[in-house]
Amino acid sequence: MKGKYYLHSLGCPKNLVDSEAMAMLLERSGYRGVADPSEADVLIVNTCGFLQSAQKEALEALGALSSIKRPGQTLVAAGCMVERNPEKIESGVPGVDVLLGTYRWSELPRILSKLRDRRHAKYELLGEPDRLWKGPFPRSRVVGGTAYLKISDGCNANCAFCSIPSFKGRLKSRPMPDIVREAMELVGLGAKEIVLVAQDTTDYGRDLGMSDGLARLVEAILEAVPELRWLRIMYAYPSHVTPALIETMARHDQVCHYLDIPLQHGHPEVLKRMRRPNRIDDVLFTIGSLREAMPDIALRSTFIVGFPGETEEEFSALLEFLEEIKFDHVGAFEFSPEPGTPAAEMPDQVPEEVKHERYGRLMELQRKISAERNAAQVGREMAVLVEGADEEGSFGRTYRDAPEIDGLVYLNKTIAAGTMVRAKVLDSSEYDLYGEVVD
Repeated sequence: MKGKYYLHSLGCPKNLVDSEAMAMLLERSGYRGVADPSEADVLIVNTCGFLQSAQKEALEALGALSSIKRPGQTLVAAGCMVERNPEKIESGVPGVDVLLGTYRWSELPRILSKLRDRRHAKYELLGEPDRLWKGPFPRSRVVGGTAYLKISDGCNANCAFCSIPSFKGRLKSRPMPDIVREAMELVGLGAKEIVLVAQDTTDYGRDLGMSDGLARLVEAILEAVPELRWLRIMYAYPSHVTPALIETMARHDQVCHYLDIPLQHGHPEVLKRMRRPNRIDDVLFTIGSLREAMPDIALRSTFIVGFPGETEEEFSALLEFLEEIKFDHVGAFEFSPEPGTPAAEMPDQVPEEVKHERYGRLMELQRKISAERNAAQVGREMAVLVEGADEEGSFGRTYRDAPEIDGLVYLNKTIAAGTMVRAKVLDSSEYDLYGEVVD
């Protein structure tokens, strides 16, 4: 054994996939993961750089490890913040030995070998390698029957508030055979649910010359692993949800009748300033098409409150939009002016207290809507993927809930994690359901 590693992953599921891939590579190279950083030879923080708050969290995590780092330990800063602001890490955390950019994590074992030979000379690897998806791609881990599967990286959108293209670059799709091969491996390892993730899953394959690439990928995965119970799609760009994708989702029982479509706002003028699709009628048509094809579909979206120039009238239109659509799940964020983005330099920045007040009003409305949507599930029998247990029974998720971000179903029996059971919903709350196992 070469040594032990401790890995702390920050940010979204897309980042988690990279963290799990790093762990796989290290273990294949002879390292063993540990939960206590004091026992590790290598300390790794896979950072998020999307928002200033995420960067602060990354610096705090790195600083905490740096403060307990002993001679002979190697501290690695990896991921998005490294790519976006390496100088901030270097100046803020002097104990960092390796700066490993977003696309360079596959080179970690090689770097650690060189560090051992050179007695901790510092390394900095940023930017894209010659071939992004080279070699056999390390698979994700299966946790509680669920695994994330990254299908692309980067983004071709030009949203005014988003910093991702500055450090992720443009869309880079993985070859379809590699994705299908990984799906087969994950199912072989016990995955009941595979969650497809990317900056924009619905843009998959465009850079490879494909049209309706995501629909074609879904078909290929399900043909290869027909025994897969759930295939879930996250991060759909509204104008990229095509009729072919909707038809494919509706036709295959294994595809969760669930879609995450981050819309960001409900007023066309705000959407124009955001550089987002701003034809509200098109959004309504897409949502109507989804619900017509899959009447039981659960829809999630994300919204920004307090975008520069947002008036009370525009915010009220957003609330009316939420009332009309009645999303099952909503995530909301107060606008953060990210350095280097066009929105950070826009006039008419909304005061912090106004953003906070609007955020509260939006979430109060959505709590009522979510409670109504959950109450409508009472009496239904649904499949539940068990994630864990407490002193009163088990908890898991239905197809209506994505891992880590949506609600749970609390069951009356203790059942092993990773098991899929049939349950009847007996009661509901704003975010969760309560049921009894029937099969």
